[in-house]
Amino acid sequence: MPNLSNVVNQLQSQRKEVQSQLARLDAALNALRGFNSTNGSGASHSSSYSGRSISAAGRRAISLAQKARWAKRAADGQAGAAKPKRTLSAAARKKIAQAQKARWAAWKKQKAAA
Repeated sequence: MPNLSNVVNQLQSQRKEVQSQLARLDAALNALRGFNSTNGSGASHSSSYSGRSISAAGRRAISLAQKARWAKRAADGQAGAAKPKRTLSAAARKKIAQAQKARWAAWKKQKAAA
């Protein structure tokens, strides 16, 4: 079966080509990861930077200030107050219905003509 051996040879050569492409992609990914890390380990700079921390007293002050804002908003009646529903007048509903009926009539006329 010489035809089968040709197919096997082609598949092997394609496999080698794909492996070399994967190796190039891996090298490119590793290079890009190196730009984003502090020590080349793949960890990004932003995740290894601890930043400033806030004291417990500072957190408590922020918490109390936010609770005071919420309490003031609740006292003003803004908490959970939704806008009233808007309703259409009978004339507006009638106008919309007539326009929709006209659109449907035009559509049915176009469909019948086709």
